[in-house]
Amino acid sequence: MSDRKDEIILRGLKENNLKNIDVNIPKEKIVVFTGLSGSGKSSVVFDTIARESRRQMTLNYPHYVRNQMPRYERPHADLMQNLSPVVVVEQRQVVGNSLSTVGTYLDIDPLIRLLFSRIGTPSIGSATEFSRQSSFGKCPECHGYGEVVAPDVNKLVDFDKSLREYAVNFKPLSPSGWQGRWMITGGLFDPEKPIKDYSEEELQLFLYGPKDGEKVYAPFHTKNGPQPHEWDGLLPRFKRLYIQRDISKLKEVTEEDVFAVSTKTLCATCQGSGLNPKVLACKINGLNIAQYNQLQLSELLVELENVEDPMGEGIARQAIPLVKQLVEMGLGYLSLGRKMDTLSGGEAQRVKIARHLGSSLNNMTYIFDEPTAGLHPEEVDMLIQMMKRLKNAHNTVIVIEHDLSVIKSADEIIEMGPGAGADGGKVVYQGKLEGLEQVESATSLHYERKMNEHPRKIKSYFTIENANHNNLKNITVHIPKHVLVSICGVSGSGKSSFMMEAFKEKYPEAIIVGQGSIGISNRSTLATYMGMMDDIRAIFAKETGLPAGLFSFNSLGACPVCNGKGVMQPDVAFADPVTVTCEACNGTRYSDEALRYRYRGKNIVEMLALTIDEATDYFQNRKILKRVATLKEVGLGYLTLGQTTSSLSGGEVQRLKLASHLQKEGQIYVLDEPSLGLHTKDYGKLLAVFQQLVNKGNSVIIIEHNLDFLRASDWIIELGPGGGKQGGQIIFEGTPQEMLRAETVTAKWFKDGVTSSH
Repeated sequence: MSDRKDEIILRGLKENNLKNIDVNIPKEKIVVFTGLSGSGKSSVVFDTIARESRRQMTLNYPHYVRNQMPRYERPHADLMQNLSPVVVVEQRQVVGNSLSTVGTYLDIDPLIRLLFSRIGTPSIGSATEFSRQSSFGKCPECHGYGEVVAPDVNKLVDFDKSLREYAVNFKPLSPSGWQGRWMITGGLFDPEKPIKDYSEEELQLFLYGPKDGEKVYAPFHTKNGPQPHEWDGLLPRFKRLYIQRDISKLKEVTEEDVFAVSTKTLCATCQGSGLNPKVLACKINGLNIAQYNQLQLSELLVELENVEDPMGEGIARQAIPLVKQLVEMGLGYLSLGRKMDTLSGGEAQRVKIARHLGSSLNNMTYIFDEPTAGLHPEEVDMLIQMMKRLKNAHNTVIVIEHDLSVIKSADEIIEMGPGAGADGGKVVYQGKLEGLEQVESATSLHYERKMNEHPRKIKSYFTIENANHNNLKNITVHIPKHVLVSICGVSGSGKSSFMMEAFKEKYPEAIIVGQGSIGISNRSTLATYMGMMDDIRAIFAKETGLPAGLFSFNSLGACPVCNGKGVMQPDVAFADPVTVTCEACNGTRYSDEALRYRYRGKNIVEMLALTIDEATDYFQNRKILKRVATLKEVGLGYLTLGQTTSSLSGGEVQRLKLASHLQKEGQIYVLDEPSLGLHTKDYGKLLAVFQQLVNKGNSVIIIEHNLDFLRASDWIIELGPGGGKQGGQIIFEGTPQEMLRAETVTAKWFKDGVTSSH
């Protein structure tokens, strides 16, 4: 009999929609949780296991430290045993500041700086001096930014206008600011004359100030009479006041305002590195630290392995495993200097995982939230190998995933369901892969892949010419109009550069549905997000003759005891937070006064408890019905109007965003990986929405890795062949049928398990 310690034991789980369930999770295995969006996977994995593990970890610290740490509430469960410390690798984009790079995120930068300070020649000194944050290390010309900002005279000045007509397009220097008024009243310039009519001398004085060695004064009128003030020229003044100062400390103007009338150019002194030329003179094997930062990681690996100096070798040895990790994960084309906020979803996902793989801790529980999000099938294979390595190092790997190849690689599968929302929250199946095939559960392993054999006829095209954004190799592409088009290719092949930059520039009217998250406050509901709440309140106000604010828990209608939160958190000095349902309103958030009034037999709370499907028969307002219909169209009919957006799964958020965009009648829809977070059963619903949009005469273009979405398209465009420098070319254009005969990296997986749809 196996030792009971070898599994995590959970009893009586009741978080969110969980129906008082019991689960045992084996340790040192890969365990996949699957099931429809909203079936309760996250409630078990994040809201129970991860939260309780973190809560217990913080109990090990003294009270004064715990007060500085996030406070976790005990999950609703009867028993949670044998948990181990948890590392969560979330699906959310990596949030870093604009200076956060692959090197800083993975902590490789300090090692490289140390390496240069020890063995670089000519020698400079300490490692900190190789940073553009240090006073010695930063470039004296651009102050470490790598770019020189200079005023652009054609953006700053409208030469057809006079000073009084706001010829200066910059608020603090226009007539609305004191400096602009001084230019008009100081007597140096004619305020009524268009700038283009100034003589050469006047223009010179206005833009650049007096000649060298001369000074010009003009009276500035104050309460105490005129005060002489020195005029130094519009451009020198702009530079001095708004470029050479920390703009964030100024009240009257923002960085955006300054950049709107400026140009940014690469700093010639430091070649964009932001570093002092003296720092750049220090080299290892002919390369300086800025060049190290720009090397592709595969090239950097070779450089680090070539370090022979005994002192340098010790430092290089610490950096090599981290760099190797990224190369093995197919990210050899990135550089240390690559900014984190420019990575695609799939790239960021792997960089995050690499950070954890470098750790030597074991007996941990690693939790992955849909790690295949944004990955090409080729890269999913690499991901599975990485999870196996974590497991082999005596860790437990728990994965929330819909991808069949990940499900097939699991040691144990736990399927939640049977439905979503109120219809979910139970364990439908637990066991090995073989057993899943015998169960009538939601995950079908024999999912039939249909091929679009009758693509729509193409009559006209969007044309993008000579696109060279980021890694695009000057490509010219014709994208068919009024059909369903898929743009595919491995991570970093240029899909986003092509659609989100080149295409958007040429067709700014396109409606873009990106991957960004939606506002997730616990006061934001489906009805508020879809803009229905004002109309709903107006209906109640009209019916009762009372102010609309009475039907809002953020306004007059709030329960006076909990202020519209629905819950109370009694402040118990050092104890963990405990959330208690407010007894006054029973968690409804509304005051008794607000709940007295009804419309068609329901008060505001009962009405917000309606599902989208039920709301169709309840409302008569055309605007509300139209919005309810779009939610139904994207397959969210089972959610309630009052459901908080913070409780939605990734797949639900994706469809909610789409629904909110469908309200705008657009002609071109561009969607970035719409299949993210969807279960195979939900594919059909979303594809039906796209087909309907196309049938109504719209063009729908999706950036997608999901093979089922590619197979359902009318036209496929693949970028590649690799990522980074190896990408940016068109390697395939054609119908799904034609892709079956192609030899590209996507075609290899595309041919797998296909049946035709006659």
